[in-house]
Amino acid sequence: MSDFKRNISLTGDIRFTGLQLKDPMEVSAGMLGVKEALRHGVKEMGIVRSMKALLAMNQEEGFRCPSCAWPVPENPSGIGEYCENGAKALADEATLDKIGADFFQKYSVEQLSRYSDYELNKLGRLTEPMVLRPGKVHYEPISWEEAYNLMAAELQGLDHPDEAIFYTSGRSSNEAAFLYGMFARALGTNNMPDCSNMCHESSGVALSQTLGIGKGSVKVEDLYGADVVLIVGQNPGTNHPRMLSALEKCKKNGGKIISINPLAETGLVKFKNPQKVGAMLGSGTAIADIHLQVKINEDIALAKLLLKKLAALDAQNGEVFDHDFIENYVQGYDTLLKDLDRFDAAELLERTGVPEEKITQVVELLAAKPNIIICWAMGITQHKNAVATIQEYVNILLLKGALGKPFAGTCPVRGHSNVQGDRSVGIMHYVSRELNRRIAENLGFEPPTQAGYDTVGAIKAMYEGNAKVFICLGGNFVMAASDTAYTARAVQNCKLTVQISTKLNRSHLITGETALLLPTFGRSEKDMKQGETQFLTMESSSGKVRRSKGLLKPVSEHIKSEPEIIGMLAHTYFQGAHPMSWKTLACDYEAIRQLIDTTVKGFEKTSERSKGFGYYLPNNVRERDFSRLPNGKAKLTLNALPGHDLKEDELLLMTIRSHDQFNTTIYGLHDRYRGVHNERRVIFLNTRDMEKRGIQKEQVLNLISNYNDKERRAERFLAIPYNIPEGNAAAYFPETNLLVPIDEFADKSRTPISKSIKITLEKVDE
Repeated sequence: MSDFKRNISLTGDIRFTGLQLKDPMEVSAGMLGVKEALRHGVKEMGIVRSMKALLAMNQEEGFRCPSCAWPVPENPSGIGEYCENGAKALADEATLDKIGADFFQKYSVEQLSRYSDYELNKLGRLTEPMVLRPGKVHYEPISWEEAYNLMAAELQGLDHPDEAIFYTSGRSSNEAAFLYGMFARALGTNNMPDCSNMCHESSGVALSQTLGIGKGSVKVEDLYGADVVLIVGQNPGTNHPRMLSALEKCKKNGGKIISINPLAETGLVKFKNPQKVGAMLGSGTAIADIHLQVKINEDIALAKLLLKKLAALDAQNGEVFDHDFIENYVQGYDTLLKDLDRFDAAELLERTGVPEEKITQVVELLAAKPNIIICWAMGITQHKNAVATIQEYVNILLLKGALGKPFAGTCPVRGHSNVQGDRSVGIMHYVSRELNRRIAENLGFEPPTQAGYDTVGAIKAMYEGNAKVFICLGGNFVMAASDTAYTARAVQNCKLTVQISTKLNRSHLITGETALLLPTFGRSEKDMKQGETQFLTMESSSGKVRRSKGLLKPVSEHIKSEPEIIGMLAHTYFQGAHPMSWKTLACDYEAIRQLIDTTVKGFEKTSERSKGFGYYLPNNVRERDFSRLPNGKAKLTLNALPGHDLKEDELLLMTIRSHDQFNTTIYGLHDRYRGVHNERRVIFLNTRDMEKRGIQKEQVLNLISNYNDKERRAERFLAIPYNIPEGNAAAYFPETNLLVPIDEFADKSRTPISKSIKITLEKVDE
C-alpha cells in the first residue's frame, strides 16, 4: 500500500521463523511461569531494576500492572501479586532499550514496515517527540512546543470539529482519559472511539439493557465462595492469569468450575500457584470440573438447552429457580418460558457439539446450587450476535436469583488495565445527558449533543475523507481494528495523525500526510511535578478505583506524561481562552481528580479514598436496584439462534492470542500452553477437516474470507492438527485481522466479528 510517496507493508516481510511443535501443556503457571517472568524481566530491565519494579507492582503504594484489568484482592496473598504476563508487560514497558532521533535518521518508515510486529516491539522505548513531514519517509525530532502548535493549528483549520477523532486505548489513567474526553467535547465533538468498541462493547450493551449497568457485578472475593463458576469464551491462563488463584480458592472451598470454549485451555486444566512454594512443587490444582467444547458461536444454543432442562426440573418441584427473586426483581418470566418451548432440545444439542452426558452434569449442578457466577471474555463478545449471547447467559443468572448477593453475579473479564475506567470518566462516543449536565455545571462549557463515531464509524469516516485529524492516546489502532487493509487506507487519508505512545508499533508507520510520535511515561516510571512524586488512578474490572505511583527513573528526560501532553495541547489550542485552566491541569493531577469527583457520577474524594486498595464505584446490581430499567425490574430476553450458512468448503475461524502476547503486543514467538514454539503464522484445524481437504501437517495455506463479494486474504499459515470442533479453526491476531470485514459487526454494539469469520483455505505450492 502506498500513499504520500511512502511504500508501507501491513504485515512486514512474511517469513516462517522455525516452527517447533510439542504436546499442549497440562499445567499452567508454576515454576516455569516464574522462570519465564524473571527471564523477561532481567533481559529487558536488568536484575536490580527488575526486582525493584516487580516488588512494587500491584502493591499498596506501588503502581498498577500495565497488563490486564483483573482486580487485586482485598487482602493480597503476598509480594508477588502479579502473573507471568503482567511481568512480561512490565519488562516490555520498562526495558532499557531506547530509540530516538539517531535511530529514525538511520531507518525509514518504509524499512521499518518490513519488520514483523514482534521485531518492531523489541526495538525499545521512544525517547523524544518526532515528526514525519509530508512526503518524507524519515521521522525527525520536533520540540514539544512545536508539536503542540502543529496539532493546534490542524485542529483550528478543520471545517468542523467532527473532522477530528480522539481514540483511547485502555492503558491510560482516569486523569488522562478525563482530560482527553473533556478536550474533545470542548473542541465540539463526541468522536471518542475507544478499545472497548473492539472488545467488551457487547458486554456493556447487553448488561445495560438487562441489568441497568454496563459493568460486572462481582468482586474478586465473590469467586472464593461461589458454588458454580462458568468460564465462557475465555482463556484466563494466558489472558488473565491472576484469575486462576481466585478459581483455585473457589475449588478449595468446594466450588465447581465449568469451562465453555471451543478449545480446552491449559489454564483451566491444572494450575500451580506461583505464589505458594508447596503448590509449585505439587502436581497442581485441577481447575475445570467439566469442559463443554462448544462449537464456535453456538453458545445461545447451549444456554437455551440448559434453560430448557432447568425449566423442566423446576416444573416438577418449583425449587430450581428463585421464584421470590423473579417475582420481585424480574420481568418477562412467562414469556421466556413460552419462547423456550419453541426450541427442540435434540436440535439444540446437535448444534452445540457437546456430549449429552456433560450437559446433564452441568444441569444438575446449576439446578442444585444457588450461588452462580458467569465469567466471559472476547470469545463471546466478538460475534454478530454477541449481545444476544451475553443476554442468554444473563437469563440463567436471573432465573437462579444469582445476582445482588455474595458469591454470585456477572463477571465480564476486561482486557486492558484501565479500559473500564476510561469509560467511567467519560470516554464514550454516545451522549450522556446526565454527564453533559454535570459538565455544563462544573466545567463551564456546553458539550456537544450529537453522538460521535465509534471505532467502525471512525474508520469509515477517515476512509471517506470525512475526518482529517486522528489522535491516538496509546494503542496500536491499525493492527487492533478489523479489516487491516481498509483501516490502513483510512488512516492514510488523514492530514494529521498523532500517536501518544511508549514504544514503536505498526500504527506509527501507517500514518497520515503528517504524523507525530509523542513519547509518554509507562506505569512504572516516576512522574515528578513541583518536586513531588505524582500518582494516577485506575479502575479494575470489578469497579474499584485505586491509585498508581511509579518508582523507576523515566527512560528519558524528554518524555512527558499523558495528562501533561493533553493539557498542554488544550492550552495551546484555546490560548487560555476557555473556562477550564488546561495549563494548570496539565501538571496538577489533584486538580483533575477534583473535577472528576464533581463531574463524573460515583467518584467522590478520590485522592483520599484511592489510597491503599481503593474504593468501589456504585453498582446497582449489587444493591438489587433495577429502578433505572422499564418497570423497575431486570429484563429477561428472547434471543434467536445464529445462522452462519457455511458453504461446504468454509470453516468458521476465531482469532486468538498466543501465550507470548497481550492484545497486539508480541512479547515472544512461543505459545507453550498449546505446544507451538518459535512461530505465529499457524492455523489450528480439526484433523477431519484436514483429511477432507487433503491438508497435511504443517502445509502452507492462505486464509481467505469473502463477504459481499469482496475477498480478503491472510497469506502463508502453517496447518496444525489440534483438538478443536469440526468445522472450526483458530489463528492468532493481529495477523488474521486482515480477514475481518469492516461491515460485519455485532448487532447493537458494532463490535467486529473476530471470533466467527467464514473462511476458505488455499494450498500454497512451495
